[in-house]
Amino acid sequence: MSQGLARILVFVTSASILVLEVLAGRLLAPYLGVSLEVFTGIIGVVLAGIAVGAWAGGRLADGTDPTRLPGWLLIGGGLTAVASPLIVDLVGPDFSGLSTEPLAIVTVAALAFFAPAVLLSGVPPVVVKIRLASLDQTGTVVGSYSAIGTAGALVGTFVTGFVLIAAFPTRPVIFVVGALLVAIGVVLLGTRGIWAVAGLAALGGLLLAYEGPCQYETSYHCAIVVEDPGRATGRTLLLDGVRNSYVDLADPTHLEFRYIRVIDDVVRVELGSGALSAAHIGGGGFTFPGYLSETRPGTTNTVLEIDQSLVDIGVDHLGLRRPDEVVVGDARRSLLAIPAASLDLVVGDAFSGYSVPWHLTTVEFIEEIAARLRPGGIYVANIIDYPDLGFVRRELAALREVFEHVAVVAPPSYLEGSSGGNFVVIGSDGSLDLAGIEAAITARAGAEIGFQGADLTAFIGGAPPLVDDFAPVDQLLTQPRLAG
Repeated sequence: MSQGLARILVFVTSASILVLEVLAGRLLAPYLGVSLEVFTGIIGVVLAGIAVGAWAGGRLADGTDPTRLPGWLLIGGGLTAVASPLIVDLVGPDFSGLSTEPLAIVTVAALAFFAPAVLLSGVPPVVVKIRLASLDQTGTVVGSYSAIGTAGALVGTFVTGFVLIAAFPTRPVIFVVGALLVAIGVVLLGTRGIWAVAGLAALGGLLLAYEGPCQYETSYHCAIVVEDPGRATGRTLLLDGVRNSYVDLADPTHLEFRYIRVIDDVVRVELGSGALSAAHIGGGGFTFPGYLSETRPGTTNTVLEIDQSLVDIGVDHLGLRRPDEVVVGDARRSLLAIPAASLDLVVGDAFSGYSVPWHLTTVEFIEEIAARLRPGGIYVANIIDYPDLGFVRRELAALREVFEHVAVVAPPSYLEGSSGGNFVVIGSDGSLDLAGIEAAITARAGAEIGFQGADLTAFIGGAPPLVDDFAPVDQLLTQPRLAG
C-alpha cells in the first residue's frame, strides 16, 4: 500500500465517523429531542466505538495479513452507516417517551452508530501495521497517521456542522458517505467486494422508500405541518416530534394552545387593548404575533427567530403575513439591536418540547429584556417543566433577581407539583394585577390560577436563580414535554 493511499484511507474513515456523529443528533431528534443528554449519549457511544475499533483493528492486523483488511472494514463501515437512519427510525418510536433516560439514549445511539464507528476506527491501526517497516519508525508512523486521522475528524466535523446540515437533508448525506466508503472498499477488494454494491443498492432503496419522519429538515429541527382533521383551516407545527404551534389559516384570532390563551389574558389585563410595541423571542408558527396584529391594529412586532427555514415554512404553510417583522439570528444577540425602553411587551416562547436554549433562561438575559421594556412593560414567557419543577422554580428565581414584581400562572395541579406542562411566568417593574388575570381566565372557563408575593416565595422554595455561569437546564428537565 502506497503512502498516499494509506493517508487517504485514514483521513476518509476518520472524517466519516465525525460526519455520522454530527448527523446522529439530527436523526435522533424526532424521537429523543436535542438535549445535552442526547448529545452526551451520542458522543459517548461513538467514542466507545472508536476505542473498540482501534483495539480490535490492531489485534486483527497482528493476527492476520493486514493488507486484506481495509477493504472489508470500509465496506462494513459504509453499509452500517447507510443502515443507521433505518435503524433509528425502526427503534426510535419505542424510546420516544424516554428522552431523559440515559440508558434509552445510549441504547438507540449504540444500535445505530456503534457498528460503523467500530469498523471505520479499525482502519487506522491496520494501515499503521501495513506501513510500519521497522520498529525504528514506530513513533513517526504512528504519529503521522494519528495527525492525519485527527485532521480528517476536524474536516468531517466542520464541513458537516457548517455546510452539509444547512445545505442538504441528513439521509442523502449519510448515503453518499456510505457509498463512498463502499466504493473505496470495492476498489481495494476487486471482484471479492462486488456483493457490497448489491447491499448498498438495497439499503439505498429502503432509504428512498422511507424518507424518515421529517417533512422538512431545517438547520435546527425536524419539522412537520399537520392539517387538523377537525378544523379544515387548522395547522399544527411539530418540531422534533412535539407540538410547537397551532395556526388557523382563516382565523388568526384563534388560539388553540392553553398557554397561549393565558398569555393573551395576561397581556389584556396588564396592557389594555391598544396597539403595542412587542418583541417575540422565538417564532415557531408565529401564532401570537399574528394574533396581536389582527386584534390590535397598529401593533409592531419584532420576532427573533434563529431558524430561517421556520420563516419559510410560516410563509408557505402557516399564513405568516409579515415576514419582514422577523429578525433571523440568535435571540440573545438580536435583542441587543432593539433600543432601550422601546417595548411594551416581550413574549418568550423559544422553548419547544425537548429543546431549551439555556442562554435564554438566565438572569443576564432577563436583564437585557428588562432594559428594553418601557416603565410598566411586561415580560411574559412560556416555561415547560414537570415535577419536581426544578426548571420553572429556578427561572422564577432568575426573574425575581431582575423584576420587582413576578408571578406564575398555571393549572392548580402544576403549582401543587403533582403534574406539569406549560407554565406562564410574568415579570414587570410595575405591580401585576394577578386577581384580574385570574378573573379573565375564569371568564373564558379557564382553570389556571396564579402565585405571586409570599405564595410565589413558597413555590420557589429557595431554588437558586439560573445564571450564565450555571444554568443546567437540560438536567433540570426530567419528564417528556408537550405543548398544550
